[in-house]
Amino acid sequence: MKKIFLSSIALLLCKFSFGDNFSSQTIDLGVVVTDINKSLEFYKKVVGFTEKGGFEVKGDFPEKVGLTDGTSLKIHVLTLGDEEKATKLKIMQVDSSKSARKIKQPHIHTIAGFSYLTIFVNDVDLVINNAKKRGYKPYAKSPQTLPEGLPQDVCLLMLKDPDGNFVEIVGPNTQKLKSIKKI
Repeated sequence: MKKIFLSSIALLLCKFSFGDNFSSQTIDLGVVVTDINKSLEFYKKVVGFTEKGGFEVKGDFPEKVGLTDGTSLKIHVLTLGDEEKATKLKIMQVDSSKSARKIKQPHIHTIAGFSYLTIFVNDVDLVINNAKKRGYKPYAKSPQTLPEGLPQDVCLLMLKDPDGNFVEIVGPNTQKLKSIKKI
């Protein structure tokens, strides 16, 4: 009898686990930027996000929930595709007496917290060309083919957005990397 009771409790706990509590399996990311126009250009024209409108949060709500010191928010919503569940990147510039400050981050491990975005693409060369047209250069010695033990037809391109945030682009090897592999 005790075993049946314990088994029933275990089944109930599984039924009401955290996995069942998620109404969506994607997350939205919010990024505060220092220049909304430069950031929108980067994420739309370099990386390829699509702007899907946005919204404003006014009144005392932002302060009540701890988002701002009472400053209103105007949020631009960018998506990766048109699907309902597409990832959303919410970009905002907050006009407050305490303005956002850029943090110089030479590597992802030098500052605690969210350190980079990873975006999977079908054409890394397209992103590189878009970046170069707008004055952005690959960071460090990227792009590079993934290390041994991982797929060798995939590369990682590291860029930094206008505020210095790392943006990791992962996709098929670039034409240049493909030609190096043949040699």
